[in-house]
Amino acid sequence: MAAALDIAPTRADAAAGSGRTTTMRVAALIASFDAIALGASAAWAVRDDYAALALPLVVFAVLLFTRGFTVGLNPAALDWAPWLAQRVALSVVVLAPVALWLDDAETLLLVALVMIPALTFARVVSFAILRRWRRAGLLDRALIIGAGRVGAQLGELFLEHRSYGIDPVGYVGSPATQLPLPVLGNASELDALVRQYGISRIVVAFGSEHESDLVSVLRTAVKRNLEVYVVPRFYENGVLPPAGPGVDNVRGIPLQRVRRSATRRTAFVVKRVVDVSVSSAMLVLSAPLALAAAVAVKFSSPGPVLFRQCRVGRDGNTFLVAKFRTMRVNSDSDTQWSVEDDDPRLTRVGRFLRRTSMDEIPQLWSVLRGDMSLVGPRPERPQFAKQYAEEIAGYEDRQRFPAGLTGWAQVHGLRGDTSIAERARLDNEYIELWSPWRDTVILIRTVAEVLRSAARR
Repeated sequence: MAAALDIAPTRADAAAGSGRTTTMRVAALIASFDAIALGASAAWAVRDDYAALALPLVVFAVLLFTRGFTVGLNPAALDWAPWLAQRVALSVVVLAPVALWLDDAETLLLVALVMIPALTFARVVSFAILRRWRRAGLLDRALIIGAGRVGAQLGELFLEHRSYGIDPVGYVGSPATQLPLPVLGNASELDALVRQYGISRIVVAFGSEHESDLVSVLRTAVKRNLEVYVVPRFYENGVLPPAGPGVDNVRGIPLQRVRRSATRRTAFVVKRVVDVSVSSAMLVLSAPLALAAAVAVKFSSPGPVLFRQCRVGRDGNTFLVAKFRTMRVNSDSDTQWSVEDDDPRLTRVGRFLRRTSMDEIPQLWSVLRGDMSLVGPRPERPQFAKQYAEEIAGYEDRQRFPAGLTGWAQVHGLRGDTSIAERARLDNEYIELWSPWRDTVILIRTVAEVLRSAARR
């Protein structure tokens, strides 16, 4: 059956198959069989059952955008069945209004019920072909971080069972037992080792390295689009992660895939589309308010209408961010940003603009230009960003994501003179768990807080 597909690898291709090429071939294999199953499920629907006929296309799109064609080390069709059923159910919900309007609901539900076992059977076939490809040599090169007993076991298992799709090249860390592969370096050299050996997967088996030493390098690995798997700390004591598409099992050793939705290219595309759409609409709608604010600032006191300041954004890049000026021009006018509400340097207009957050309207231009996002870690001034990066663990990791007008830390009350360490922790949590819905929640909470703040004052 594999020979019937154009995407089946030759032995020469398989020997070099790794990284992006391997991922694309595997995804094409799974998507092909899923498409056949989806089409066959709706083949018996009559011509005017428009919602039922559209269901395969919607399900395929949902699978594509939720990484449904990306599988782990030991894919099992029955483990994927509940996940696939959820995606089919979501697609039914999307099409339900159309189906009800066209009196097509019954057919839509019948097609959905047929689709779930059909997709599961398609996965049985595609996963069987995938294991055959892997045994033929379609492997991903991997590093094992942790040269202890568990790491040694994983190395031996990957070498013995090629159906997992892993070609382990060596270990990172201090050896604590006899190893089947060489130790290539330590955690601080991970980035260089990844480039040198063409690594596409990282397996963390926890040797002598401290977790705090691994966090930053693992975040770098995820940012470089590597698949990262972690052995749960307490698995030997019977504490195991729940089964599912994000969890693999290598002959009794669980491996949990590190979530990386926030740093995927598609995630940034989705976020950017939302930023451009919303910021454009908000700039148009707020234009009368912005004009009134600009005139009020101009007549409130001598000085420019806008106050600009250099900030640090994604990947350490700097940009100018602007607000409506709310203070009288003075010797500190090029450094002050957050001040107390009773500061005598605030103008009456400025105090009102701060209370209503209207002073931040010009920052929508930064979002539209791409310097910032609507939601993300708040950008800091370069001198303080450098200082905090040296003093606070994980602070610099915030910069792997676009800076935002508001953020997870801000909706938790961390504004002004509050703990930088706590902000960094919440910002990194936001990045790790990012989703479009979380951005929506943060924006709603921000608007609610602005309204409450304006009402209190």
